[in-house]
Amino acid sequence: QGPGLPGLHDRSRYPAYKAYVQGIVGAFAKDDRILGWDVWNEPDNGADQYKGQDGKEPLVRALLAQAFDWARDADPSQPLTSGVWQHDDWTPTGGKLSPMETLQLGQSDVISFHDYSWPETFEARVRQLLPYNRPILCTEYMARGNGSTFDGSLPIAKRYNVAMMNWGFVDGKTQTRLPWDSWKKPYVMEEPTIWFHEVFRADGTPYRKAETDLIRRLSAAPKTVVPGEPTAHRR
Repeated sequence: QGPGLPGLHDRSRYPAYKAYVQGIVGAFAKDDRILGWDVWNEPDNGADQYKGQDGKEPLVRALLAQAFDWARDADPSQPLTSGVWQHDDWTPTGGKLSPMETLQLGQSDVISFHDYSWPETFEARVRQLLPYNRPILCTEYMARGNGSTFDGSLPIAKRYNVAMMNWGFVDGKTQTRLPWDSWKKPYVMEEPTIWFHEVFRADGTPYRKAETDLIRRLSAAPKTVVPGEPTAHRR
């Protein structure tokens, strides 16, 4: 993840980072096509490919704090955020937030998070974030083989008025119909049993029509109303 450990240590590069952040945010600061600014994606991601970089997290955290300041100084009309994605308890009073999560949640104008889990875990995550009393966006979800599905997550999000953003759409060059283990097990002789992500096949037909029908029904329904369910908002 940029700027990499050498770039984090080299303070002479920081003016360029500031110029980059403010140049991008400033250019689109009043553009109503921009919903918000995700200042840093998963800044504490310790995936295997990033191992061997001891001491990186405090440097990233310090730079993230500066990036929030730089972005705000550009005076955008859109909110800033950085999504939390790991650990068990994101509540403001649970005492289990990491220093990085404390920074992310404290600096975010709107709360964003990632969840690729079963519906019951997804709902627990949402309920943990409600006490912050800010709009909530789930900016990553939907891994069918992992238990995260449109059927499981979207009705819950609708009840709690949580915005949902799935990053895939049509099967194409990114090949994100393939699951995470395709990094180690290429699917060259056969397709996966179930698609990981994506909504449509390359020819434009739905991977699963029940999913696209559900998305249309929920999108057309009033706020917090799941068609066919009681209208009371559960909190």
